[in-house]
Amino acid sequence: METCGRVIINTGNGKGKTTAALGTAFRTLGHGGRVCVIQFLKGQGQYGERVMAGKTENLDWFICGKGFVFKKDNIDEDREVARQGFEIAREKVLSDQYDLIILDEITYLPLYDFLDVTEIVKLIQNKPKRLSLILTGRDAVPELIAVADTVTVMEPLKHAYENGIKAQKGIEF
Repeated sequence: METCGRVIINTGNGKGKTTAALGTAFRTLGHGGRVCVIQFLKGQGQYGERVMAGKTENLDWFICGKGFVFKKDNIDEDREVARQGFEIAREKVLSDQYDLIILDEITYLPLYDFLDVTEIVKLIQNKPKRLSLILTGRDAVPELIAVADTVTVMEPLKHAYENGIKAQKGIEF
């Protein structure tokens, strides 16, 4: 799969940023490529995509978070876990072992002051030429948008949650 890699950002307040990235992962896998998913901020859990990842060849998955950061109680611990995750991301990106790496929820790291955006930009600029990256998360900062080839902003028009419908196994997780 020797090609010129892309940098794609899925951002916005709408649902589907990670789901779209995983669709691309399955395209890459379908063509015999290797994929790595690194999830920042999301904690442990039996998400359907993680269950499937455990059954899928050529797909490596790393969870680098304790759950979404809504409280400031353990902010130093959350920051440290995020930085450790970024070191895993740096190692995987520079390893040149993958065709696609998804950095899920990475846009939050500069927003929460867990990591300076220049570190992410530098990693993107130093990636192997053939490697494609997908970055997901809300509120992608201008510095990330500037180095991306494709940016999609997902905006909600309507969401079931607004009508009291809870997250459903197989749809939201």
